[in-house]
Amino acid sequence: MLALLHTSPVHVPVFDALRDETHPGLELRHLVAGDLLERARATGPAAVAVADDVRARVRDAVDGGARAVLCTCSTIGAVAEAAAAEAGVPVVRVDRPMAGAAVAAGPRVAVLAALDSTLRPTVALVEEEAGRAGRSVRVRTVLVEGAWERFEAGDAAGYARRVADAADAVTGADVIVLAQASMAPAERLTTARVPVLSSPRLGLAAAADLLRDPPG
Repeated sequence: MLALLHTSPVHVPVFDALRDETHPGLELRHLVAGDLLERARATGPAAVAVADDVRARVRDAVDGGARAVLCTCSTIGAVAEAAAAEAGVPVVRVDRPMAGAAVAAGPRVAVLAALDSTLRPTVALVEEEAGRAGRSVRVRTVLVEGAWERFEAGDAAGYARRVADAADAVTGADVIVLAQASMAPAERLTTARVPVLSSPRLGLAAAADLLRDPPG
């Protein structure tokens, strides 16, 4: 069983649909903790109280039978990954496979986010993946103004449209990264001339692979 740690309930049907489409039969357990993102934005994801809570959620997932955990929130992804050693099961941050794909696409990477708190962790992740691959990258960031307000208001279509428009306006990039899983619908709307990457499909595939072929 794969446990998914979300900071918004909107991700539940997205990952269920992806599972049905690409990994039928994969058992998912969804854990939603919206307060984690709010607290991470206020104090930083590495704050002791936030990190402790993330570790507790991962332990709860393992105690409930999870053989791997997928964290779908980019802001707390690094903290969740760090919980793997203590949990004894793989913990995958949803955006790591996307970051690897971005590095492979070219050296000029544009990172789009609707939340400022997501930009720094995503840039660090892309640079980390570039180091692993022995490649150099130049990462620049774009905060999609007004998008998160649409998301919080429940305007999913307006949110995706703002993100897609921001992606279409990017120039001088080899690849565009949509830093938050919630931005994935914009991938279908954008007319950008370079690859636009989102994390849910790639992240779920990586986690499913770990269940089939566990490390070690």
